[in-house]
Amino acid sequence: MTMILYQNDSKIRSFSLKLSFARARFRSMTAFIVLLIVPVLNGFPIPRTRTTFTAESTVKYLPVRSSGCGYQPRQYGKLYGTLSSSDRSVSSLDDGATATNEATNVNVTEIEEEIQQEQEAVSQQIEQEKEELQAAVKEVKDAVVEVSQSAKNLGGAVISNGPGIFAKFFKLWVSEEMRNDVVRRRKWYISDWTDGFKKKQLVIPAVLFLYFACLAPAVSFGTISSEITNGSIGVAEYLMSSGIAGMLYATFAGQPMAFLAPTGLTLAFISGLFRFCSLRDLPFFPVYSWVGIWSSFFMIILGLSGSSKFIRFCTRFTDEVFNGLLSVNFIYEAVSSLRRNFVRSDPMNLTMPFVALSMALGTFVSTMKVTKIEATKYFNTQVRTAIRNFGPVSIILFFSLLNLLPWFQKFHVPTLVVPDSFQLTGGRNFLVGLKDIPVNIRLLCALPSLLLTCLFFMDQNISVRLVNSPDNKLKKGEAYNVDMVALGGINAILSIFGLPWMCGATVQSMNHVRAMAETHWNEETNKIEIDSVTETRVTGFAIHMMLASTVLLLPVIKQIPIPVVSGVFLFLGRKLMTGNTFFKRITDAFAETKRLPDDHPIRLLGRKKMNAFTGVQVLCLLGLFGFKQIPSITIFFPAMILFLMGIRGFVLPKFFSEEELVALGDPTPT
Repeated sequence: MTMILYQNDSKIRSFSLKLSFARARFRSMTAFIVLLIVPVLNGFPIPRTRTTFTAESTVKYLPVRSSGCGYQPRQYGKLYGTLSSSDRSVSSLDDGATATNEATNVNVTEIEEEIQQEQEAVSQQIEQEKEELQAAVKEVKDAVVEVSQSAKNLGGAVISNGPGIFAKFFKLWVSEEMRNDVVRRRKWYISDWTDGFKKKQLVIPAVLFLYFACLAPAVSFGTISSEITNGSIGVAEYLMSSGIAGMLYATFAGQPMAFLAPTGLTLAFISGLFRFCSLRDLPFFPVYSWVGIWSSFFMIILGLSGSSKFIRFCTRFTDEVFNGLLSVNFIYEAVSSLRRNFVRSDPMNLTMPFVALSMALGTFVSTMKVTKIEATKYFNTQVRTAIRNFGPVSIILFFSLLNLLPWFQKFHVPTLVVPDSFQLTGGRNFLVGLKDIPVNIRLLCALPSLLLTCLFFMDQNISVRLVNSPDNKLKKGEAYNVDMVALGGINAILSIFGLPWMCGATVQSMNHVRAMAETHWNEETNKIEIDSVTETRVTGFAIHMMLASTVLLLPVIKQIPIPVVSGVFLFLGRKLMTGNTFFKRITDAFAETKRLPDDHPIRLLGRKKMNAFTGVQVLCLLGLFGFKQIPSITIFFPAMILFLMGIRGFVLPKFFSEEELVALGDPTPT
């Protein structure tokens, strides 16, 4: 509005200026005619002298612009003497000019009045617009004050009622099971850290031994993965992924005694996915990342919805077969590594393979002995505890140093194959290009992710459930759903960076529990029994921090002999069999009945019935192991775990009564 008024005022001023110039020119022309042309025509010369004003003198005026907007007359012209009678024509002309000037003055006056009226109208309009603008500004200021006050009130309400609002949202979208897990573990979170620093005599040896126990699978699976994925994912990726995932899990998981690690089942799925991408001519890493992201999304949804409660339908039958598969897989990998030494060596010179076999068996037997020294009569309690805690690490260091001796190096025992410095395989970028595949392929990646989610769901919950077993005497409670959400978030991060997925590691988790347990020898049962377990996050975080930092110590790690790693694999596989009643029933099938306890299934059900149940488990174990060895269908392996649950839930009840299943230690869940 201000611009419009300014433009109108400019136009009025321009018009007034033009009018003043026209008026001045008219009067100048009139004076010129009277003073110059008329005297010449009558024969009178133009006087050169100026006279004074008299009453009878003729006066001419021209407009002169004043300091204001209008114009004022200015005296102009020369005063001449009295004209003769012969000059009356000049006077008449002068009178005509005067009349013309008067008419012009009238017209100019009218125009000036119109301009003045227009200026007054414009001024009134400006004043009116100014008043309206001031009123609008006042309204805006009042509105701003009201909004500020409302925002202040809303902020105060959010601050005062924020916890309640968050609680309502949390209650709306999060299941009761998940909320209970959070409440149950929240009060123990601080003590999960402080308890670790109170039991340094347990923490330090546990960290040292479990570091090698976690390092061996990462290096082994990384080496195998590098071969089956044509170098896409190698040792460096497995070390970094294991370290990062372990530290995050130790910090955010509900049950810190459980460990994440690469597993043979996850490696089998990655192998199948890589083969599928190769056949379909699809880029591996974008597909790999989207499958992992979808699976992470599903796991978070499962955790928030409290779906872990359904793991109760996965009974002891399934647990024992699944753990048996893990044990057999560790032993199989160790035996395969030792077998390759014989296959690749000169048949006429098998010295190196036998030396490697001796180192592996020496590591395995020595580690088994030192971990069971508490059950012996040698030394006192403190010495036996120290040997049990530091013995496994000392054995690994002993054989590694032995292989460095000059006289021993002539056997050329193979060592770990790792890069000299940290770099991603193939020199690829750290972040995966998620947009490198079309949108429809990204959406279709949700289909294989469902299979991967089933694998993670079963593996994670079974591993954590074994950790939470009453036999381990843990006191802080479980949090299955929090563990599932934490695993989903961790694998989402790993997927974005193209790092291998991690999952619940039963072997490492159980060894973690045993390493942090305080035990005693029961003379009545002749068994080692657990008194208590130090439940802490310190060990898991420290172990995996060391594992992640291993990428900076690759030249040192290269000095560890592969047969020593194979010996650790044999120990872990054999250790996982401890407490598995499935394997115990296999050996008891050949035992004399009267030497068995009174509550043994053979005494309650008879040998035939017990062997039938055990035989079904053996067939399931062989089926799973054989299925995993077929590369073209390993991607569907998670479905086989559901198949186990189906056999237990729908097939076995037709051949075994509920009383018989209870006697076998596998009651039907309600």
